Amino acid sequence: MKGVVFNLFEEVVSRDYGEEAWDKVLDSAGLDGAYTSLGGYSDADFYALVAAASEALAQPPDEVVRWFGREALPLLATSYPQFFEPHGSTRAFVLTLNEIIHPEVRKLYPGADVPVFDFDTTSEEVLRMGYSSQRQLCSFAEGLIEGAAGHYGERASIQQPSCMKRGDAKCLLEISFEAA
Repeated sequence: MKGVVFNLFEEVVSRDYGEEAWDKVLDSAGLDGAYTSLGGYSDADFYALVAAASEALAQPPDEVVRWFGREALPLLATSYPQFFEPHGSTRAFVLTLNEIIHPEVRKLYPGADVPVFDFDTTSEEVLRMGYSSQRQLCSFAEGLIEGAAGHYGERASIQQPSCMKRGDAKCLLEISFEAA
């Protein structure tokens, strides 16, 4: 996993709970916390940080990861406005993940292993998005979508009828958007 993810996690934990909280998460996870944005780090290190944050915040790990995605999105929008500015809605933005955003992420962060999405756009009301990744961080995807909705002045309602964590071949997110 790229160090930028670790840097963002540190930033949102420190911002919302204080630097001491981040230090406690690192100590509990048994990690030193020295991450460079372009560096590659073990997925196990990220999971250890999430587990430590989960314990410290008394929240289930998936809720911590979802919160992280939601809180990281505004930081990404500030750092990479070129990904967000061409779009007027969350749906339009999300539909660019495979063809525009992830190829650009790979340019910025060589070796990045990004999830693969597939989309069913036959409904105007509900965007059906398939998610496949060996990391099984669908809750991070949900949080990023919720954060993107906030960025575009919308709310996202997400249902997940199938999930890799429940043994399904891929996760399926059914997303509806409304004005905030």
